[in-house]
Amino acid sequence: MTDRTAGTDVEAWQPSELELDRRLQRRRASRRSVLVALVSTAVFAGVVGWTVLTSPGWENVQQTFFDPGIAAKSFPKILEGLWLNIRVLFFATIAVAVVATLLAVMRSLRGPVWFPLRALATGYTDLFRGLPVLIVLYLVGFGIPALNPEDRVPVALLGTIGISLCYSAYVAEVLRAGMEAVHPSQRIAARSLGLSHAKTLRLVVIPQALRKVVPALMNDFVSMQKDVGLISVLGAVDAVRAAQIVQAQTYNFTPYVVAGLMFVALSFPMIRLTDAVSARMAKREQMGGTV
Repeated sequence: MTDRTAGTDVEAWQPSELELDRRLQRRRASRRSVLVALVSTAVFAGVVGWTVLTSPGWENVQQTFFDPGIAAKSFPKILEGLWLNIRVLFFATIAVAVVATLLAVMRSLRGPVWFPLRALATGYTDLFRGLPVLIVLYLVGFGIPALNPEDRVPVALLGTIGISLCYSAYVAEVLRAGMEAVHPSQRIAARSLGLSHAKTLRLVVIPQALRKVVPALMNDFVSMQKDVGLISVLGAVDAVRAAQIVQAQTYNFTPYVVAGLMFVALSFPMIRLTDAVSARMAKREQMGGTV
């Protein structure tokens, strides 16, 4: 096959027989791998299922944890409680994004004059990274109302504050690591162009830092999705508390299974998105490095 260009005959490129044979071998190997994976998965699932179903206490476990009637009865109440978890998660995410960015910027300030701000940000992150989320919720949930017993503070607000305090410290450290990973020449070039320190951070450093730490930030968000269930210790009727109420009425643990599946369904899209973004970034970094 030829392509007539400027009066010359140019042969169109075609893969060699060796390349075609390699492609055929790769397709065969891929099909073989998929088949082996399916067979091994089916065998493993069969062994696990047989072990569970033939165990002596399976009937009791099934009645106690997997009762369809109780699951259907508890589903609406737990779903209503999950809506509270989602609202807390929404506002906590906004608060964490703002506070964590401020903390990361404060820790990145240079010069002795900014030492008080750096020390404050360092003390904050060290404190709330070391405290368990549950203890912070107790301290906030029972400490803030004690300051003014006459005014009743909504439990959801207290839970949002407690979650935000803890995860602001986690996310701030992730952002700071991303900012420090930006090469110093980027800052120098921005300042040489006349940008102020604030504009350098906003237009040059922080955008590059976010791209470097997106997978870590998404993992923190997934963790926060789970920890919003801890606000039930303050008395908030969220998904966990609703499941606990139904369990106390029925003496059956199926509502906890329903609540757990709801949290899994809530976090599953973000988990898959995190994996996809991580794989895409790894592929982009390795592009051009294969031989």
